[in-house]
Amino acid sequence: MIKLKSAMLATVATLALSGTAFAAGCDKVTFSDVGWTDITTTTTAARLVLEGLGYEVEVKMLAVPVTYEALSKGDIDVFLGSWIPAQTAAVQPYLDNKTVEVLTTNLQGTKYTLAVPTYLYDKGLKTFADVPKFKDELEGKIYGIEPGNEGNGYLIKQTAAGGSLEGMEVIESSEQGMLAQVARLYPEEKAVVFLGWEPHPMNANFSLKYLTGGEEFFGEEGVVNTVTRTGYAAECPNTGTLLKNMTFTLPMENEIMGAILDDGEEAGDAVTAWIKANPAVLDGWLQGVTTKDGGDGLAAVKAAFGL
Repeated sequence: MIKLKSAMLATVATLALSGTAFAAGCDKVTFSDVGWTDITTTTTAARLVLEGLGYEVEVKMLAVPVTYEALSKGDIDVFLGSWIPAQTAAVQPYLDNKTVEVLTTNLQGTKYTLAVPTYLYDKGLKTFADVPKFKDELEGKIYGIEPGNEGNGYLIKQTAAGGSLEGMEVIESSEQGMLAQVARLYPEEKAVVFLGWEPHPMNANFSLKYLTGGEEFFGEEGVVNTVTRTGYAAECPNTGTLLKNMTFTLPMENEIMGAILDDGEEAGDAVTAWIKANPAVLDGWLQGVTTKDGGDGLAAVKAAFGL
């Protein structure tokens, strides 16, 4: 009986210790930000809310393929930028082996494919198949974003013999570098074709048209999913509930991204200003969510934003 009682006490002690470690593991949330302004916007919003709840937050700048690998290994917890269908091939192996899971869809109605200025569209460049016909005007170049991006990868495959973009060259750069090139050519109505997407202020800054022909990869309309390492929401239910609640809209993201890209505001300042002007969004985001210590989550976050 004494031995049995000692064993039971030891088991209770072990569970208590593991419970403490378990709780400590949820005190910090690690995100990936792939460097696109829309993902920086949503990740910043999540970071500010989590910090208002008392959590520590780390944001790592990682490319898309590295992000999914890091999620699968547990090196990061959350990625708010799983653009579907464009990233389907990148994420599907991890969904299949159950190391990554979709928590929720955080944005609907997205666009992501090749774009051209309206003046070029009106001249007849309306589809992927039309791009090689304008090769000389385009100087043989298609402008993409960061190296390793899955959208770039699809375009590069299409430049091979027999592809819809045969004979063209994809110039890999970054969101900022690509749009700087568009801004340089646009005022003189010079030919340029590039990866465009919405939400993004580029749609307001330039008169654009999106090309048809890439639907097998880019789709006609897409969504953005919140993905996590498998089991994260079950292990950390409070932050998991918040992340399930955090959905966004195209107007919201366009407005915040415009403040960042057009007005030069820091992401934290732009997100804070938008939330202070639209405080009702917090009611939905924080439904059923407490502070890290179990307090009133909504009240704590409103206080953190000065509301």
